[in-house]
Amino acid sequence: MNATGMRPERLRHTIAIAGAAALLLLVTLYLALPVVTLFFRTTPDLFLSSLGDPDVLSALWLSLFTSTVTISVVVLLGTPFAFFHSRSRYPGKVLVDTLIDLPLVLPPAVAGLGLLLLYGRTGLIGRYLDLFGITIAFTTLAVIMAQVFVASPFYIRQAKALFEQMDPAYEQTARTLGASPLRIFLGITIPLTANGLVSGAVMTFARALGEFGATIMFAGNLPGVTQTMPLAVYGGLEGNFNIGITIAILLVILSFAIMMAFRFFARREVSRA
Repeated sequence: MNATGMRPERLRHTIAIAGAAALLLLVTLYLALPVVTLFFRTTPDLFLSSLGDPDVLSALWLSLFTSTVTISVVVLLGTPFAFFHSRSRYPGKVLVDTLIDLPLVLPPAVAGLGLLLLYGRTGLIGRYLDLFGITIAFTTLAVIMAQVFVASPFYIRQAKALFEQMDPAYEQTARTLGASPLRIFLGITIPLTANGLVSGAVMTFARALGEFGATIMFAGNLPGVTQTMPLAVYGGLEGNFNIGITIAILLVILSFAIMMAFRFFARREVSRA
């Protein structure tokens, strides 16, 4: 017993619990307070009235449209790519893995500059496209290309890991029964990895929805054309601040819903496994 009337073991246990609780509270508040503060900078009436603003609706529609196209492109091309890449051995595979992951650590502004220098009107490829009257930079297509570049690794990495970890016995059994490679892929491989693929697609959609740096460098910030929701928040700081707050809150709500969906499909994948 000590001066406090507690045994040393119990005292240490109490201190450990208090320290853990303080750490959890500190980290949670640090991450949550900036988000919660957004909701205190407006009122429900002002928020609801701002939802009908043309700038808000335009940015919301453009973000949802471009993110939907982005995830469609990534899933349609990334799924077979991840499958063949995970099941194949070829020279330079490690280099390809590195290039796939590079957008995850590359500053978005650098990615946007690279896209601009490649596809801009005087870019390496853009100069030849310009001869045929094809313009990519500072168009809605540029928004989609920027989103695909920065968001695709989230899906490809997930799909590649799923295909590598999948038990090959199911595919081998189907192969011995005479099933074609395409039928095995669509009827066995995809269904067995579906939950994980969906969770990867959800995170990819979220990354595309929140893309800012590469978009503003490659596509600009043109209302109705390239001004997605993150860019509209940035524009609101220089113009209508309440519009910026409204769009920021919308992004928080959408992001929260996306994360809940991701956790749902991730738990289903764990339960299935």
